[in-house]
Amino acid sequence: MTTATEQTILITGATDGLGRALAHELAGQGHALILHGRNPGKGKELLAELREQTGNDRSSFELADFSSLKEIDALADRVLARHVRLDVLVNNAGIGVELARQDSRDGLELTFQVDYLAAHMLSCRLAPLLVRSAPARIVNVSSAGQAPIDFDDVMLERRWDGVQAYCQAKLAQVSLTVDLTERLAGTGVTVNALHPASYMPTKMVVGLFTPQSTVAEGMRNVARLVTDPALTEVSGEYFDRDRRSRAGAQAYDAAARARLRELSESLTGVALPALG
Repeated sequence: MTTATEQTILITGATDGLGRALAHELAGQGHALILHGRNPGKGKELLAELREQTGNDRSSFELADFSSLKEIDALADRVLARHVRLDVLVNNAGIGVELARQDSRDGLELTFQVDYLAAHMLSCRLAPLLVRSAPARIVNVSSAGQAPIDFDDVMLERRWDGVQAYCQAKLAQVSLTVDLTERLAGTGVTVNALHPASYMPTKMVVGLFTPQSTVAEGMRNVARLVTDPALTEVSGEYFDRDRRSRAGAQAYDAAARARLRELSESLTGVALPALG
């Protein structure tokens, strides 16, 4: 097992809120970080901040807008080309409850693409590198807010509901967690999902909901899944903060997961890794 200073960790959505707090924590522990964001100015600022406040200069920034499948794919290409190992992938990037329906650049419902399809693509494309780096981990930052996917209207074109859009994408993340756990069994790569904390005061919460938890609380729960040695062999779990819990029933339904896999592959051109 690699030491802390040898760990390479990719955090998506690292320039704000929970991702930024996690970057500070992990940089302070000496990890080499690949920090993703869609604002180059914020990325440059974060790198300087980490160097100044933690003394860690082993971080890099990768620009990608997850409203574009092409940019998600290009991010995976760059990580594979530039890094010989990847110890942890943290799928943290996401948007919250939108008040109006938005299409991605690819014509897909934006929340489903940013919160779920990006995690699907990166996890599947980077799986071989994670396997070569094993023991390794995938951590999916989901939510206790989950809802079954209506496969007859996944893009919510007939009936828009921002809460449904967010909650079905978060359930899809847990479904992905279960599928990847089965596919990566025996490779040394674990996959877990969590609800980090409720209504942290991040930009997706403030103005719509009353904050109930701190960003620090959520960060600690994510960091635990990233670094805790006691979780080295724990996989396929959904955690509510720091406790094992049960996600929405559809996430464990084999038929529903098969439909989601087929849909995800058809939309992105990326299939689950042929490993295990």
